[in-house]
Amino acid sequence: MIHYSLICDNDHKFDGWFRNAEAFDQQYDRGIVTCPICMSAKVEKAMMTPSVARSGSDKVSLSIGHPQHAQLREAMQALRNKATSEADYVGDEFAEEARKIHFKEVDPRGIYGEATREEVVGLVEDGVDFIPLPSIPEEYN
Repeated sequence: MIHYSLICDNDHKFDGWFRNAEAFDQQYDRGIVTCPICMSAKVEKAMMTPSVARSGSDKVSLSIGHPQHAQLREAMQALRNKATSEADYVGDEFAEEARKIHFKEVDPRGIYGEATREEVVGLVEDGVDFIPLPSIPEEYN
């Protein structure tokens, strides 16, 4: 996995994770790398600091006091709602169904569901493109 700091033409900064640099280029060329705040497809790689491993949890949180908290939360909720309203829920069969679509064993369609960490690693290794849906915590959590 490769992590890029990205910025759109409206100066919104966000992160993106891709299987490799080529996957970013392919997705960018297809116009599917978009800003989660304004949906602009005019996105560039921003300057990044080197990645430093940290101990403990690998989760990162944005406090409710952050100036863009409400805006980011709203954009994430809109993204999640759009994805789930236009796709089939396949539950814990996500990895299996995603592979069938990737290997053209079934007609392509949008799907969403759950996958274990091991299943996610397997999908990445098999070259199956997917995007994790954002998890939206309770409003004041």
